[in-house]
Amino acid sequence: MNDNMIWLNKPSVAELNTRFDKNLASLLGIRFSAITDDTLSATMPVDERTHQPYGILHGGASVVLAESLGSVASNLIIDSDQFIGVGLEVNANHLRPVKDGQVTGICSPLHLGTKTHVWEIRIYDKRGKMNCISRLTVAIVPKVQTT
Repeated sequence: MNDNMIWLNKPSVAELNTRFDKNLASLLGIRFSAITDDTLSATMPVDERTHQPYGILHGGASVVLAESLGSVASNLIIDSDQFIGVGLEVNANHLRPVKDGQVTGICSPLHLGTKTHVWEIRIYDKRGKMNCISRLTVAIVPKVQTT
């Protein structure tokens, strides 16, 4: 195991896409695209599902991409038998419009504590220009045990 790897278990991209294919992210066409030792990436189409009324990428869709990446990342580095990571706060700065194609979000850790994680998610258009930067704080809470 690489000492710099942050993941408790490092699934394949295909496994991530199968595991998370029936939720809001899948409705928007979000697909995980890469996992390295310390980043998680996903793509999202810029089309009628993700446009706002003026024909450009909806800021809320970018936030869904960012929160999906950070939440999944947190849940990949905690003991899922005991804990769950849930979004606590998200912010985003929308830097430039995107009309079509796809965007790619790259999620990397800023802080990995025992009770909170803070992630930075940079979102790029098809030309490699950053169109959004987001920060997500995830609360790590005990999993409710059902009997």
